[in-house]
Amino acid sequence: MKILGIDPGMAIVGYCILDFDGKNLELKHSGSIQTPKDKKESARLLEIFNDITSIIEKYNPDVCAIEKLFFFRNQTTVMPVAHARGVILTVLEQHNIPIYEYTPMEVKQILTGYGRASKKEVEQMVQIALNPQKLPKLDDTVDSIAIAISYTRSPDALEDLKKI
Repeated sequence: MKILGIDPGMAIVGYCILDFDGKNLELKHSGSIQTPKDKKESARLLEIFNDITSIIEKYNPDVCAIEKLFFFRNQTTVMPVAHARGVILTVLEQHNIPIYEYTPMEVKQILTGYGRASKKEVEQMVQIALNPQKLPKLDDTVDSIAIAISYTRSPDALEDLKKI
């Protein structure tokens, strides 16, 4: 099963394609969509829309695991991130890709056993899960992998595997 993991954002969207067979994980591809701050928000959203569409058409994922917004400290960035997330959800729906959503706290709880784990602790658990594959350098991309791994540890993943 191919899982598209997404960490949504306006400036940077982290994404990955994980292959999961019920036991083993393999990182097939990862990267980021980076939109220029000097562009209008609508142009940036269109870029995200087009890039996510291209990723889906190229890799044909079976499901998507995406970060869910539930609380945001920085009020100036919450709306643009929500807009970007809305565009991404629209593309996923357009392509009939099942969507699974995880809050940052849920991802930390699933990967480390502690909902307030540090970024470094989450990164270490991602590295263990992907051993011996190297992790990408960008935090947003690593976060997308963590979100995708969270899905693989859910009962939904085993049910979805039966359907494929």
